Formats: sequence, C-alpha cells, structure tokens
Amino acid sequence: MRKQPRSLPAFKTEAEERNFWETHDSSDYVDWTKAERIALPNLKPSTKTISLRLPRHLLDSIKAAANARDVPYQSLIKVWLQEKLRSH
Repeated sequence: MRKQPRSLPAFKTEAEERNFWETHDSSDYVDWTKAERIALPNLKPSTKTISLRLPRHLLDSIKAAANARDVPYQSLIKVWLQEKLRSH
C-alpha cells in the first residue's frame, strides 16, 4: 500500500524552493503513479555557440551536401553529429 504524499511547504522564493528540492526526495511529496506524459512542442533545447575550424575543402563538401538536401549546412552538421553519437 502506498503512503499518502506529504504536503508541500509554502516557498517564499524560487531559491528557497530550489534549496528544498536539493535536499528532499520528490516521491515523498508527489504521487508519481498519477503522473501523465505531456508534450511541450515549443520547448527548445538550449544551445551553445562553438567555433570549429575545418579545412576549406571539407566545409565546401558539407555545404554542397546540405544544398543538395535543401537544408542549412549547420543543421546538417548537427544531424550528422547526432547520428554518429547514436551509432557509437
């Protein structure tokens, strides 16, 4: 038999709530058996800009491949990197 979840305290600030969750287990306060999956279609992962030096001929080849697929070359690079990580 599952125990009843505890009541959440009232938080005055976001920092206070963050500190609380750093030291407490959410399973004591939330009945996760009633949780439902939701979709957040407009949520975008945060990105980080990097500088990557490539030989000119390699960049030209990537741009040609991207052009043939009618996608931006930077997007194609990201897709290829993700595919490689999945297969590795």
